[in-house]
Amino acid sequence: MSQWFLFFSNIHLFRFIYKFAKKLKQMDLKDLLWIPGKPGLYRIVSQVKSATIVESLKEKTKFPIYMSDRGTKLDELGMFTTGEEIPVKDVMDMIYDKESGGPCIDSKSEDIMLKKYFEEVLPTYDKERIHVSDMRKLFMWYNTLHSLGLLKKEAKVEKPVDETSVEPATDEKTDKEEKSE
Repeated sequence: MSQWFLFFSNIHLFRFIYKFAKKLKQMDLKDLLWIPGKPGLYRIVSQVKSATIVESLKEKTKFPIYMSDRGTKLDELGMFTTGEEIPVKDVMDMIYDKESGGPCIDSKSEDIMLKKYFEEVLPTYDKERIHVSDMRKLFMWYNTLHSLGLLKKEAKVEKPVDETSVEPATDEKTDKEEKSE
């Protein structure tokens, strides 16, 4: 009987490890949190009744945050442009493409250098609503994610067009229409 117990407990342990490793591999910006007033980025570990448990990406320390801390998920943030607001994820993809997957400019660089670099990445950014402090945060987040190996370019999958459902528009009349006239 103890052999069966060990067998099933090992299966459950294997499933837990597999799910945990799979979750780490699929980390996305939706799992990451920015907390105003606290340095760095945080990963959401779990949620309890009155708080959310987060883990610092760099220090690996866990602690609760409450509603008053106003944490914001990175996938909910956006950058203002002269047209539409662009999600931070898309801006990070633009930086990733510009740097060919490497680190970007240091967030402690001079203001003029940061503005010039940001304009190369996102030329249509709103110069009145995006401040240098916003650029510094973005570059710091990008370099943090890069140093931890969490940046990955997602391949966009295009859906093939079903040729049977799309009919080309033609001005020619069909044989039935010509006969009826």
